[in-house]
Amino acid sequence: MKKVMLLILVGILAPVACGCIIPAYSGDPSRRVQQLIFTSENLRLIEDEWERLWHLDQPDHCTPYRTHGGLI
Repeated sequence: MKKVMLLILVGILAPVACGCIIPAYSGDPSRRVQQLIFTSENLRLIEDEWERLWHLDQPDHCTPYRTHGGLI
């Protein structure tokens, strides 16, 4: 009885230790490369989105230099 329970427990936990049951990316190499490129591009753009959200991409108005706002 203990061997059966141990076998069932190992059968349940073995796939979990190997990784996710549902793969994150496609099995087709060309499609997987495209998915990885899209993922890395999205991660690269997070910094720009964060700066836009917090208005860090706006010009700094606390500079010591006076600027003329009109046409010269």
